[in-house]
Amino acid sequence: MDRLSNTVRPYAWGSTTAIPALLGIAPTGEPQAEMWMGAHPGAPSRITRATASGDAELTLTEAVDADPEGELGAPTVARFGPRLPFLLKLLAAGAPLSVQVHPDLDQAREGYADEEARGIPIDAPHRTYKDANHKPELICALTPFDGLCGFRVPNEAADAMEALGVDSLKPYVDLLRAHPEEAALREVLTAILGADPAEMADTVAETAAAAERLGGPHAPYARIAHHFPGDPGVLAAMLLNHVQLQPGEALFLGAGVPHAYLDGLGVEIMANSDNVLRCGLTPKHIDVPELLRVVRFEATEPGVLRPEAAPSGEELYETPADEFALSRYTLASGAAPTDLTAPTPQILLCTAGTVTVGEIALGPGESAYVPADERVEATGPGTLFRATVAA
Repeated sequence: MDRLSNTVRPYAWGSTTAIPALLGIAPTGEPQAEMWMGAHPGAPSRITRATASGDAELTLTEAVDADPEGELGAPTVARFGPRLPFLLKLLAAGAPLSVQVHPDLDQAREGYADEEARGIPIDAPHRTYKDANHKPELICALTPFDGLCGFRVPNEAADAMEALGVDSLKPYVDLLRAHPEEAALREVLTAILGADPAEMADTVAETAAAAERLGGPHAPYARIAHHFPGDPGVLAAMLLNHVQLQPGEALFLGAGVPHAYLDGLGVEIMANSDNVLRCGLTPKHIDVPELLRVVRFEATEPGVLRPEAAPSGEELYETPADEFALSRYTLASGAAPTDLTAPTPQILLCTAGTVTVGEIALGPGESAYVPADERVEATGPGTLFRATVAA
């Protein structure tokens, strides 16, 4: 197994303090948004391996490429090809992320092939599909965590807008009340994204002022508008369910479900993809036609997940994803070692205490990679998250 050295991405929405506090290091003053653990080409983890000429540093991607079956196991390669199928992250939101959706597998393949055929550079700012994979994801809260997840019932969204008493919101209220669910949500989101920018800026300013004045369930929209004045995503956010997770609770986000994370620190796992279509709360490119093709215009109840405990002590977060499984272990001092040996590759992340895996001692925020079928035991005291491939 290998200790991982990981990259922290400094996205503007990142908290300046949450990841440093977990790692026990001083903040730099710059946002530290995501720590990536895995073999994604955008920021692969680094490991050190012994070679004939001495120790050498390489990326986890390079290690997998050199021996896919040895690292991942033959069953994983047969299912997903010669690459690690999941990406694990620490995510620390100090400001709202963009309201976004992810494509399903067929949509991702079609979109990627289309942009490749049109010769759009992979790093172009107007490029939507970075790869040909889908991106189901799970976020598990380490601190109280605020987010938006899935459309709420149109009448509920209409009630929230109407309560603000903003005249320019009335057309959206009328649309939400006048049509069946799918048509109502589609027409209102389309109208929000297609509105005149100057008129939208005025509407958002009035909405934010009214939300701040009313407070209560409207307060999040004032906070969002503070970070993104004039952004149509503020109104898009009002169409979504507001969710507050407590530590240990999680949300699963499937294809086509609009969502945004607002504040908090969590462990996030996803299929190894970077495909995002944005609806707002971002200066980045918004591909409205493709977005409307991908979004599932249906009201959903955001299901808060709590882990299911097994006799082994493993607490598993059940999801329908094939590419990943996330579980948690709370390891007591002096307890017998916990056997984590598996036929699939694993990334083990400590979030509290000190956990020893094999001969590697992990403190909070530190992680290790374990190849398929390699024997590994863990001892505490501490909390350990285990990311692997779903059975």
